[in-house]
Amino acid sequence: MEQAQLELQLKVWKELAISKQILMRSATDALKLDPNCSQEELKVALDAVIKKIAEADSSVATARQEAKQAITEMEKKLQIAEKARAIAVASAEETRVAQDSATRQIEIERANFTKEMAQMKSVVAEKDKTVKAINAALADTPENVVKKLKALRKEKQDEADGRRTAEANMATLRKEKQQTDEQLTKANEKNAKLITAYTDTHALAGKLHEQLKPLVKDEKDLPALPELDKSLTEEAKDEPKGKNGKK
Repeated sequence: MEQAQLELQLKVWKELAISKQILMRSATDALKLDPNCSQEELKVALDAVIKKIAEADSSVATARQEAKQAITEMEKKLQIAEKARAIAVASAEETRVAQDSATRQIEIERANFTKEMAQMKSVVAEKDKTVKAINAALADTPENVVKKLKALRKEKQDEADGRRTAEANMATLRKEKQQTDEQLTKANEKNAKLITAYTDTHALAGKLHEQLKPLVKDEKDLPALPELDKSLTEEAKDEPKGKNGKK
């Protein structure tokens, strides 16, 4: 029994020695060391590898924290961009409503002016007929001459009054149109600034979004970037920039 137990112990020690040699060989191969290196050299190499692994874990943790902060910052910028887009949309609608209102007002004033001019022409024509009828009915006596002069004077006065009224109406119309043009120009400038801020913010958010992709495990973890509302930028290009609708 003692001989059998001794042989068993020798076998176990032999297998342990072989396993230790295999483990040492695998470690030296993995660390690119000489297979015959000392245990101290192996320990130094293993400590260096463990240190590198710890540093790598720390770097990954730091990168994840930075990515998380960057994602939070981008979400804030996206919210700002969305608010800017909403303001631009509202401003564009206000500008459109103001343009429609101004156009309708100008058309109304033009129609009123045309109507007044037609009425004035009709009055002048009627008075001309009256003067001609009076001239035909009266002889060229001194009394008739005086009457004709009075009628002519009154006709001239009526024409002068009509011209002054027409000029006053035209001046009022021009002043109102100038005020409307100035209001539209200011509204368009404000709208253009808002849209520029919106497009710049959206472009910055896009760059940040691309820079964050390598820092996260899955790109799906990043919030989706809203598409640029091209209708706003196109509408801004089509807005009249000055008087008479010039760009």
